[in-house]
Amino acid sequence: MAVLRRRAHRVLGEDGAVSGDDPLDAAQERRVRAVLALGGMPQADLPDGVQQVRLRLLERAAKGYEAPRDVSAWAAVVASNLAMDWHRAKRRQERLGERLASLRQHEPASGEDTSVLSLAVAQGLDELPDAQRQVLVLRFYADLPVRSIARELGVPEGTVKSRLHTAVRALRARLHEDEVV
Repeated sequence: MAVLRRRAHRVLGEDGAVSGDDPLDAAQERRVRAVLALGGMPQADLPDGVQQVRLRLLERAAKGYEAPRDVSAWAAVVASNLAMDWHRAKRRQERLGERLASLRQHEPASGEDTSVLSLAVAQGLDELPDAQRQVLVLRFYADLPVRSIARELGVPEGTVKSRLHTAVRALRARLHEDEVV
């Protein structure tokens, strides 16, 4: 644990800013942020999500595990899992009836791309089951091949393909239903 703290201290520095020993390069960090956002994590939680991915990479090294074969793919899968965890926690809160109204009110209005299609796709992604949303984001946004997704998630390639097929069909139906496409 002391090794991890020293390593985290070197990565985060005295002021909490990321130093030159960052386990994620700039491109990997952008990809992680995008996977988290597309997975439904709110904009305000993205920096914490990126730090969680960094921490898991550092913990892996501190435990003496071999470095991932493809750090970028590994980080994208971890980010996708974090987004799924975020959704599960949100659902637990909703089931308890807590803060349902405030969760809907606090969704940040994006000043970036607010086109009808982008909003419809985002809503469609939110409505997909976690496993389908995860493989859809990993395949089409993180641009991971089916084989890598299967290996990283620990499921057969056929399962990934099936989830992709079902997710794409559901998303397409949603977009047609909303008369977006």
